[in-house]
Amino acid sequence: MSKLKLVDGRPIEMDEAIELRQAIFGSATSPPRGEWTRTGISMGPFNAEYPYGLRSPRNATRGMQSVLQAFIIKHFIFDSKRGEKTVPLEEMLKPTEAQQLQALYLAMSEILWTIGEKIKAIVALPGENSLIQHCPAYFQDNVTEKLFFFEFFSLDELQIFLKRYLPYFTENPGPGALLLLYSAVMTRGLDNMRNDLDAPKGAHLIGPHEEGSLNIVTLMLTGRATPYLHNGVVYVGDEDHYALPQFGILSRGCIGIMVWEGDNEAMSSSSRQPGSRLKTPATPIWVSSCCGHYGVLFNSNRELLRNYHAEKRFELHYYTLAGCYLSMTVDNRQQEDGGDELEGDGERKQNDITSTPLERLIHTKWMEAKITYHGPLPASLNV
Repeated sequence: MSKLKLVDGRPIEMDEAIELRQAIFGSATSPPRGEWTRTGISMGPFNAEYPYGLRSPRNATRGMQSVLQAFIIKHFIFDSKRGEKTVPLEEMLKPTEAQQLQALYLAMSEILWTIGEKIKAIVALPGENSLIQHCPAYFQDNVTEKLFFFEFFSLDELQIFLKRYLPYFTENPGPGALLLLYSAVMTRGLDNMRNDLDAPKGAHLIGPHEEGSLNIVTLMLTGRATPYLHNGVVYVGDEDHYALPQFGILSRGCIGIMVWEGDNEAMSSSSRQPGSRLKTPATPIWVSSCCGHYGVLFNSNRELLRNYHAEKRFELHYYTLAGCYLSMTVDNRQQEDGGDELEGDGERKQNDITSTPLERLIHTKWMEAKITYHGPLPASLNV
């Protein structure tokens, strides 16, 4: 697909470029991490294995793209006509090339429209020429200084625009991931995003995390870049300090989050563990963060989170942007006391000492579940 020339749009200004780079990367006087300007948003070939899946190198864009992947899976299973109960899951997840592209721009539109509280969205795209010159206060990155901003007050218009200019995001290598992040941050507003972070002055969105910070994930998933995953507002203080509010997840969304960070004490606090609004989303799809590695867990039964009986025994699927897929059975039926002994058909009971990190992650929602993998664990699982 060839890229259309941009028409209209508001050109970025010097102060805006500096502020944007500082708010996201922490500095405008040094270039951002290179992967953000070189990683496009791309799906695998439609006639290859896992054609519903995005492909991304293991870098700081992985967390954000995993959210996009979750929305793409939601589209194929629950939003499109392919998601009818009579259609097997394997068929739902075998799109044509045109259906791949449609899922991509619709998922991006839904994310930005949610961030803009279903009132407004902003898309950032680069023109051909630099609008801001290199200077001591601003180090050029070949993307930010070329930006034009496009505002939309209708979801339909946003979808039409993203469909038309999708090649700006899918060019690979290219800055597609960065353009989506810029669009999300501009839609949220720089001041709002800084308030979301609830951090000291000078804090920025992107931390040192190899696959991206949870703040990016919460921004893309909930519309707010909050570091707090608990439900609602919690007031935190002690005898020497006034209680201050921590704004967590204010409403239940269509996609959830599961987190397990091993023995990381910073993540063990209640504010950094997902509350019920994230653990029990409207559809059975979760972005997972397991020891810093991102993936997507999903099930095709919309009733799974509404019907207690459906949770007794069900299939769960796991996909990562490395192109890794794993399916398993989660059995929540009452288990006899036992440790880790093998059972029939190669099944085994797990306790948390011998469980894999992925099992420990799943146990954060289904504590007593017995998990049976279908086939060997892929070497590229990373968890």
